[in-house]
Amino acid sequence: MLRCGHCGRRLHVAYSGTAGFCVRYNCRGAHLNHGTEHCISFGGLRVDAAVATEVMRQLAPLGIESALEAVARCQTAVSERCRHLELALAQARYEADLARRQYDAVDPGNRLVASELERRWNDRLVDVARLEDQLTAQSGEDTGALTEEERAHLMALGRDLDAAWNHPGATTETRKRIVRTAIHEIMVKVEDERINLVIHWAGGDHTRLVVPKNRPGHHRWIGDPETGDLIHRLARQQSDAAIAATLNRIGKRTGRGNTWTEVRVRSYRNAHGIAVFKPGELAERGELTLEEAADRLKVSKMTVLRLISAGTIHGYQACKGGPWAIPAHQLSTLPPQLRSQGRPVTPDPDQIPLKF
Repeated sequence: MLRCGHCGRRLHVAYSGTAGFCVRYNCRGAHLNHGTEHCISFGGLRVDAAVATEVMRQLAPLGIESALEAVARCQTAVSERCRHLELALAQARYEADLARRQYDAVDPGNRLVASELERRWNDRLVDVARLEDQLTAQSGEDTGALTEEERAHLMALGRDLDAAWNHPGATTETRKRIVRTAIHEIMVKVEDERINLVIHWAGGDHTRLVVPKNRPGHHRWIGDPETGDLIHRLARQQSDAAIAATLNRIGKRTGRGNTWTEVRVRSYRNAHGIAVFKPGELAERGELTLEEAADRLKVSKMTVLRLISAGTIHGYQACKGGPWAIPAHQLSTLPPQLRSQGRPVTPDPDQIPLKF
């Protein structure tokens, strides 16, 4: 349905990936026919999503009306089935009565003719009984009619076309039929990293859409930018294996939704030019880990955390749950009694310690 806005040719569709989920549109008619360069080429995921959103927006006012028509058609179909059964039963009863009268009128001495007419009469009676059972079942059950629950569900779908469009039961063929019914064709131009679309609706109206093109290196599997910034900061404190453990602990995932491993962290670093963590890098910057600070103060790690929480010393984490970095120069300025006792001193000098 896409036509090139530069040369007027129909666009071709290319599928890639193991399941064919990657769609790309390109104008290569001139290349195939005349050997010239390709005209335009762009990924189809954003374009398909933008067109689908616009179709849903345009069809939203018609959703409830379509739902009511669907209910009416369903009820009409039930009534027509009952009417057809009634007509068929009337015809069968007439034929059975005709067969009875023909049997009554035959000479009993003509046994061959009487036997044939009796068989026909019995066949007509069987047809009458079968149609009566079908009509009774149809009238009693109304299997084709919508229940109140089904009617309410259909009306809800009419109000929310997005749910109907994305419903697991909605097949790709159904979506294509909807799009082809509503849209005549779409003109496409690629200008300044933007994809300009002009949708020609079947009714004669036009709608313009602008879809940004993916920049090089940006695709649907690209990771969360926040996770990338976190890797930048953690790479100055931890090895690749430790970074992977930290990211998994706080629930971060790769662009494909996988957990992090040492190999994946290393691959990300290399792709984004992040230097590897070197042993002694913290010491060169004059920083200590939580364990190193506890060893230097001869206290527990929990005591150091209490000192940080109280604001006695300052430290920072790249993220909650990540490693601490504590400037080493702060430890030399701590009061001697704090370092010797191994616990923070109360700010109230008059408080008496409780001895057991």
